[in-house]
Amino acid sequence: MTSRFRDGTPPTPASRTALLLVNLGTPDAATPRAVRRYLGQFLHDYRVVDLTRWLWCPILHGVILPLRARKVARNYARVWTAQGSPLLVLSQELAQALQAQLPEFDVRLAMRYGKPAVSETLQALQARGVERVLVLPLYPQYSASTVASAHDAVMAELAQWRRLPELRLINDYHRDEGWLDALEASVENFWDLHGRGEKLLISFHGLPERFVRAGDPYQQQCETGARLLAQRLGLGEDQWQLTYQSRFGREPWLGPATDHTLAALAKAGVKTVDVVCPGFAVDCLETLEEIAIANADGFRQAGGETLRYIPALNAQPAHVAALAHLARRHASGWPQ
Repeated sequence: MTSRFRDGTPPTPASRTALLLVNLGTPDAATPRAVRRYLGQFLHDYRVVDLTRWLWCPILHGVILPLRARKVARNYARVWTAQGSPLLVLSQELAQALQAQLPEFDVRLAMRYGKPAVSETLQALQARGVERVLVLPLYPQYSASTVASAHDAVMAELAQWRRLPELRLINDYHRDEGWLDALEASVENFWDLHGRGEKLLISFHGLPERFVRAGDPYQQQCETGARLLAQRLGLGEDQWQLTYQSRFGREPWLGPATDHTLAALAKAGVKTVDVVCPGFAVDCLETLEEIAIANADGFRQAGGETLRYIPALNAQPAHVAALAHLARRHASGWPQ
């Protein structure tokens, strides 16, 4: 008799090999309560904030969450869609497009914080009889605060399983030729439609400097990817700049800061700036609100005229093809 999985579907190769996409996460709603719940989970992660818990938890619950939840909820409300959170909706579209490109995989999406949770997604794969799992965190550059944290969540769930699947983990893809091709084409397509600004900022999410001193390769990978993109676009050194956004707290973070750089450019007489954010696989709060709204407002207030945000790769065909090729390459040689 042909065996079946617990949900009644017959076993197929696609059901036995899973591609698990992991993105950062999002609140369930653009409300202070939902945002507070999400930020509480996010900022409790020791990979994100590595202070001792006895010191950090009172600050987090007594000061930061009560003060920030309402403000962050207002920011989310500015970009929330009828379908829900942009990050979740666009991540789902990317997962669906990858499933169409990868019939040999069971492609699933999970969020490190919020829903769908990594644990619940892995349990659903277990119920289908998965034997192999390839984990692809949707961060082109490696940082312990993102990629390692995603792997932590996978390992924490698998630690409870009696029978483990074969497991492969992808750490980064900042030098991947297919990803760079997609990024280059996205910028050039934008310029073909809208013209080229006076300056291109290549903005990455920030990171505390001490993380880099401790051995995190994130800064080096951001610099390498930005330089490769600028070379592909044929930009001179005076036509582009690498910056870092989304600082949090008072300790020194990687710089130069995106918002400070934009203000300086405006005061120097630059009127039009283009911004691309290669660290984000899909658009989210940090791109749609922080860059395209808040930083655009700040640039104008400092004397500039126009900040044009170049959208993330999202589910663009070239991006889907690049990630599909990446998955197949990392799964090659896996016994069937």
